[in-house]
Amino acid sequence: MDSYASALPSMSPPSKPRAPSASEPAGNLAVQLPTPEPSESPPQPSESPPADAPVAQPPAEDPIAAGTLAYTDATADQQEHSRNELQDRLTAYLTKARARVILTDNLHTMLSIKRGQGVLTFRMHHMFVGAPSVVVRAVARYAQSQDRDSANLLRDYVDANEPLIRRREQPRPITLDVEGRYHNLQQVFDELNDEYFDGAIEARITWGPRARRKRSRDSIKLGSYTVEDQLIRIHPVLDAADVPYFFVAWIVYHEMLHEVHDMPVVDGRRVYHTREFRRAEAQFDRYAEAVMWEKANLHKLLER
Repeated sequence: MDSYASALPSMSPPSKPRAPSASEPAGNLAVQLPTPEPSESPPQPSESPPADAPVAQPPAEDPIAAGTLAYTDATADQQEHSRNELQDRLTAYLTKARARVILTDNLHTMLSIKRGQGVLTFRMHHMFVGAPSVVVRAVARYAQSQDRDSANLLRDYVDANEPLIRRREQPRPITLDVEGRYHNLQQVFDELNDEYFDGAIEARITWGPRARRKRSRDSIKLGSYTVEDQLIRIHPVLDAADVPYFFVAWIVYHEMLHEVHDMPVVDGRRVYHTREFRRAEAQFDRYAEAVMWEKANLHKLLER
């Protein structure tokens, strides 16, 4: 999910992408390796296992690994068996830590890795159950040394197994709130869709929850776009008499752009705002005015 967020002191949209979807495994592999604590030694390049080390192979008796049973149709015991088997296979290739595996059915992040206390925690899509040994070893090598060849291999593996990523056939149902006291979001959306997108944007739009603010804040998400739900949410602080129509339209336009612009992954982070996105953003006919209004009035929005 991407969001249009404003914060002090930088109040205008950044001129460069804020790094998320070119080189993690394209769009699906997000490797997160936090900076080690000072007491920890920095990760060292992985070592090849001894020649007589056991070669990890998917267990033939595991129906999930063998591809005869879908992970999502398996029992909890079967899923846990597959998780343990994959965890053992990974541990066999690690030289400086032990593996902890958490299997997921995520739609976007296929693999994330976190390190701490001598343990590498792998959050892995279930597509890795039964993966060939070369893939399991690549996961271990990348976790320990961020090896580029291993990253490329994993990227290819994720791409080849994309059919295993479940997609919702229809966005989940949600109650839409478009009729604000001062601004009608559906009207704003429809006008922008006709003027800038030839009616091609299919996303739905709604005001966000209208809960009372409980504490002070120094940042605010004025809008967000959720890919899997094709849903744009606009912060209700913009439904106010002193917020001009063109500024609400600017925030809505920004979120609509996410439906038509790719979100690549660069260095493990999804890039929501690419150069192409920023160029399209600047095509809004009151772009400069919207940016100036935000700079002058953001402090008011933060106080609401």
